Amino acid sequence: MIATVVGSYPKIPNLPRPARLRNAINRFDRGEIGEEELRRIEDEVTIEALQEQAEVGLDLVTDGQVRWEDEQTYLARRLSGVSLDGLIRWFDTNMYYRQPVIEGAVAGREPITVRDYRFALEHSAKPVKAVLTGPYTLARLSLDRHYGSVGALGAALAEALNQEARALQEAGAAFIQFNEPAILQHKEEFPDFVTICRRLVEGLTAETALYLYFGDADGIYPQLLDLPFDLIGLDFVTSARNELLLGRSPFTKKLGLGIVDARNTRLESPEQITERIRTLGAGLAPDQIHVSPNAGLEFLPREVAQEKLRRLVEGVRAAEAVLV
Repeated sequence: MIATVVGSYPKIPNLPRPARLRNAINRFDRGEIGEEELRRIEDEVTIEALQEQAEVGLDLVTDGQVRWEDEQTYLARRLSGVSLDGLIRWFDTNMYYRQPVIEGAVAGREPITVRDYRFALEHSAKPVKAVLTGPYTLARLSLDRHYGSVGALGAALAEALNQEARALQEAGAAFIQFNEPAILQHKEEFPDFVTICRRLVEGLTAETALYLYFGDADGIYPQLLDLPFDLIGLDFVTSARNELLLGRSPFTKKLGLGIVDARNTRLESPEQITERIRTLGAGLAPDQIHVSPNAGLEFLPREVAQEKLRRLVEGVRAAEAVLV
């Protein structure tokens, strides 16, 4: 059984440590430091995130997406045919993103996250998974002035992100995760989503995962199981419906159990986590289960995120004995 995370990790450290990255970004914006100094601090904070994930005992970590301004901007600003507009709310969270504006044909220029992944791999005591925002979510949260449909824009973004994923695979990524929360808000577009996903993973031999959060999969399950991913991650915090879905049709892929609340400081007990794994993972072998928070952890204070992950790992280790 794998204890892991979905993607982001809190960038702001526990008090009394200074918020070095936030301060560096502010100084960079004012022209007080150069890009080289900003990148050095990003690297240092990334190492902190990797170390803290390893210290609590996670089996599979991420680089914490420390360099990402938000889920959209980091990728979108580096694609041709895309400009950035003002800040708007990201789903129903208290976080904001700069809305991508599609001005022309979308294409990748050069690998975006490969350097980040290699850096994480070199500085991590645990295996590292690569994480990308999926093309459908990028398309859905963009202002399209060129393609005329989410399906057409999503297909173009899938082409660009397929190139990115292939570059990550060549860089050594054995596990590549795509986050697609937007499809749960627009299930009527699932046929387009299927086409987009097939293009996205074309030619990939690395293990792939699709993570869906901020909603339930009612209406597109069990069709999800036909998508070309090795693992499907579901959010069992936001909605109780996902638990009901598992009872309707057997889960035939690896299952990502998002069972720790990434948006609430309330701490789950290890015993509660163990019981949720036992209930939701019934019928699956332990090596078919990845356990994580339901979404990225950047919504939380870092000390709370650490404690949630520590308890998650404790719950996972106890659950392994129950499910064997």
